[in-house]
Amino acid sequence: MTVEAKICGISTVEALDAAIDGGARYVGFVSYPKSPRHVEPPLAQRLAAHARTRSNSIKVVALVVDPDDRALHKLNESVKPNIIQLHGSETPDRAGVIAAITGRAIWKAISVKTRVGVASAEAYLRPGCADLILFDAKPPDELSALPGGNGLAFDWTMLDAWPTSRPFVLAGGLTPENVGAAIRLTGASIVDVSSGVERGPGVKDPELIRRFLEAVKTAKQT
Repeated sequence: MTVEAKICGISTVEALDAAIDGGARYVGFVSYPKSPRHVEPPLAQRLAAHARTRSNSIKVVALVVDPDDRALHKLNESVKPNIIQLHGSETPDRAGVIAAITGRAIWKAISVKTRVGVASAEAYLRPGCADLILFDAKPPDELSALPGGNGLAFDWTMLDAWPTSRPFVLAGGLTPENVGAAIRLTGASIVDVSSGVERGPGVKDPELIRRFLEAVKTAKQT
């Protein structure tokens, strides 16, 4: 099984180059002012252009949280992401509207605390809604301002109920040390890391990025 990797919350060329050089398939830029990884559209536009200059195969992901239509149009026109990642409380209907507005592939993040959270993802997989589900840990109340990127893992065995025929993205608490086990246990098609490759909130560490991507490659061989 080929497993792909996404490095999310990139805000510098140094981190972006480390992701591309290490073999990441996806790079993510966060558009959410409350996050320490937030980048304004002009910077995201420059980083996305740099990524595409460096690699013809890289996919740019724009992470948004309950965006309004105006913000979506601005981000879509400036960054031109390949994928819009919805990380808020967007309903299936809203996800479908966003897909229609942007014309981009949609990933919908689902916060998991119980198996009910896993099952709730089914509603987003109807035609014209989400193309892929991203399972992340549900943040505790004190971290509720950050719907993702909290460095928290969830009980991966809860994904046993997810049909093996349906690819998904695994996020939440992944690190260079545990991503191999996560891949083997869950069968994730894509793994997504943010805080697990940082030396401080929002500060990516190129060496940790390299180690994470190497661990993903090693896991592919097992």
